[in-house]
Amino acid sequence: MKSPNNKIGWRVATALVIANMIGTGVFTSLGFQLLDIQNTWSILILWLMGGAMALIGAFCYAEVGSNFEKSGGEYLFLSRLLHPLIGYLSGWVSLIIGFAAPVALASMALGAYFSNVLSISPVLIAIMAIVMISLIHSFNLNVSSVFQSYASWFKVLLILLLILIGFYISPEETAIDLSSSWTNEITSSSFAIAFVYVTYSYTGWNAAAYVIDEIDRPQINLPKALIRGTLLVTFLYVLLQMMFLKHASLEELKGTLDIGHVYASNLMGSQGAKMINLLISFFLISSISAMIWVGPRVSMAMGADYKIWRFLQMKNQKNIPVRAIWIQGVISIIYVLTGTFESVLLYCGFILQLSATLTVGSVFVLRKRKLSSSSFKSPFYPVLPLLFILFSLWIFSYLIIDKPLEFFIGLFILGIGVASYFVNKKYF
Repeated sequence: MKSPNNKIGWRVATALVIANMIGTGVFTSLGFQLLDIQNTWSILILWLMGGAMALIGAFCYAEVGSNFEKSGGEYLFLSRLLHPLIGYLSGWVSLIIGFAAPVALASMALGAYFSNVLSISPVLIAIMAIVMISLIHSFNLNVSSVFQSYASWFKVLLILLLILIGFYISPEETAIDLSSSWTNEITSSSFAIAFVYVTYSYTGWNAAAYVIDEIDRPQINLPKALIRGTLLVTFLYVLLQMMFLKHASLEELKGTLDIGHVYASNLMGSQGAKMINLLISFFLISSISAMIWVGPRVSMAMGADYKIWRFLQMKNQKNIPVRAIWIQGVISIIYVLTGTFESVLLYCGFILQLSATLTVGSVFVLRKRKLSSSSFKSPFYPVLPLLFILFSLWIFSYLIIDKPLEFFIGLFILGIGVASYFVNKKYF
């Protein structure tokens, strides 16, 4: 719904948040969590904590964004409030990981789900999806926008359908465990690592912050969109994980990427499962399409500010950043070919969480500067941003101990970003 000044209102902005939040993680990450965390209370606490962190982040981003009223997300916020280098690194993260890695993860998941319908290599399906969707976005923007508009609400309806089916059908086997073992699990290092999967599943709650200058009255509508969108997705996520646990045995779910396939097979048999696999595949295609559409625009904006990335600005006759689309596509294919789903998700999740933590922390700088008295103010300051930062530090500390390779891959990628910043500064 457009406002009179041709800007989007809170309903459309909320739909944008929902579309970007509901992605690969909700249909893939539970199996990896269950390798070490198996009590149902522990799993539900993980997903509720993930929603709470996303909500705290939404409050803080709403405060920062309503002070600037300009699109750009972390790239703009961190450049203005902390340091140009930190802002640059957030842009670098968007270029190398922020969109390319999630495209790779969604494509890997698509390969797993679609290969349940047709006997084709999952890796081949993943690469073909990246190439074909990149090709579509290189030639026709109208098809992209119409497809995304309908696909966003399809995601919500599909999840609601799966939840309702699970409620009304009695399980034959179940992974539900409501014993007291959760008290030991939530203090373990495995719980912290499992939380990385959950926080990745919630990424996208900050989507509206990338288009602030297109939102009508952002001081009011940006907080509405971020907070309401995050609450709805949290509600859907928690219920869906409960249904997955209700209708499958622990052995069926542990370490399984295509959790939705196991769930559908147990509920509807092989034929019904094929239909659900196709629906989830369409779901994943829409997620890939959204990131292939938005990601190159962020890279293009970075190219406008830094000469070293100026080549990313090239557009075709239809004003589409073709070069940025295909560079992102190549990076995504490299991720597919060189990493497992689990490893890519962990170092991707680490870096995205670090970027979000720095932005939440910038609220303290904002309050000190007192930039705007009319902007949205996050409630319970300074408790909420402090909680977000402490939880992030808790994740990072256990990631260093339990998954040092993925942690140092993330640091290595950031190190290359720092080097490119100084190369740009000295030679361009």
